[in-house]
Amino acid sequence: METSFDRLLDTSGLKCPLPVIRARKLIRTLPFGTRLKIVCTDPLAEIDIPHMANSDGHRLIKKGREGEQLWYLLELAS
Repeated sequence: METSFDRLLDTSGLKCPLPVIRARKLIRTLPFGTRLKIVCTDPLAEIDIPHMANSDGHRLIKKGREGEQLWYLLELAS
């Protein structure tokens, strides 16, 4: 599966709800179809980021974990 991305948002160290707030703020500035990789360390992001993607209409392409970091690859909707 393709894991390339256009933009990276690193929210490491931020606690809920800041990763989602920062992601939504950035997403508003990006064009449709942009692939955004979001990196988090907050365990609640495991629920919050996929929920945000689903509720906002973005496609969750892939997710993973590297040590303490969680990451999510989204393709942005309009």
